[in-house]
Amino acid sequence: MQTLQILPLIVFAGLVVVGGLKDATSYTIPNWISLALIAAFPVAAVVGGVGWAGAGLSLLVGVGLLVVGMAMFALRWVGGGDAKLLAACALWMGVPGIAPFLLATALAGGALTLGLMSFRSGWLAPMIAGGPAWVRRLGDKKGDIPYGVAIAAGALAALPQSIIGQALLN
Repeated sequence: MQTLQILPLIVFAGLVVVGGLKDATSYTIPNWISLALIAAFPVAAVVGGVGWAGAGLSLLVGVGLLVVGMAMFALRWVGGGDAKLLAACALWMGVPGIAPFLLATALAGGALTLGLMSFRSGWLAPMIAGGPAWVRRLGDKKGDIPYGVAIAAGALAALPQSIIGQALLN
């Protein structure tokens, strides 16, 4: 595989990992991460030879997930950064990767929630109290779930099935 083909995959992976880590440590996902994913998509599509039809369908998938994410944000199910990261990742997934992405994200979200419930159960309280601020925030029993972590895990798991992954890895 040539460097030009693997570079978009590295950029995608790096951005979603940074988004997940930022959400875990601060409960925020900066807009620049989602914007960078959106800006990098046309380059990845051209390098992968996706074509206008595939790129257009990916855009529809991304916009569709943005609408769904906005509704989830309005219902206070997810944060605004989560909704934007979900949509930006969906753009990269396209039609072939959207189902694996959503399934992997849901499974990762369930595992994250169970892990945080265990973490917040109280038996780790002494270690949490002595940890850094972000660990104490994660250990707060009334704290939110940093769903960007699950979105990042789902995106990485589904990348080989995505339109960009198929174009660049085959």
